[in-house]
Amino acid sequence: MSSIPSGTITFLFTDIERSTRMWEEHSLEMKSSLEKHDKLMRQTIESFSGYVFKTVGDAFCASFSNAGDAVSAAIECQKKLQSTDWGITPIKVRMGIHTGSADERNGDYFGQTLNRTARLMSVGHGCQILISKVTQELILDKLAVEIELKNLGSRRLKDLDRSENIFQVNIKNLEKKFPPLRTLEIAVNNLPLQLTNFIGRGDEIED
Repeated sequence: MSSIPSGTITFLFTDIERSTRMWEEHSLEMKSSLEKHDKLMRQTIESFSGYVFKTVGDAFCASFSNAGDAVSAAIECQKKLQSTDWGITPIKVRMGIHTGSADERNGDYFGQTLNRTARLMSVGHGCQILISKVTQELILDKLAVEIELKNLGSRRLKDLDRSENIFQVNIKNLEKKFPPLRTLEIAVNNLPLQLTNFIGRGDEIED
């Protein structure tokens, strides 16, 4: 794109779920999968006028002047990711989208909006797109027929004083059911939460 988004900006942060484990178990295959993932993500984000301002490992950080473009880019990325044959290294990407102001310096951004976007992304799961209330309000009247927004309620995010009303972007023919969000509510008593009868079987629960 010709210019770096400024003013009111919508940020899209992404991350591959369980990538560390896959690198440990299938390092050769992960190298190839990550190259394919990076190309797919960058090309798709830029095709929706997004600006990739940072990549850290397998994580992408992108900015958009338009909230609708950010959500459309995330949706298209998920469609392509979930239709790709990844072999023994299934690439499942979690995504968070939030809109606000930020300080731009030398092609990078700083500020609270980025912190909230990062926390929003981090509470999700592979194949899941989460958006904030402010982003939801900006795109609500512009949704395609195949898209719906599921209200997941107000949630507490780590290190942030203000709770966030989180929405899940549901896409026709793609995964819609996910485990509970990894927000502070699920561990308020500091005790392990057993959601199934798989007691003591951590690997099975994670899978």
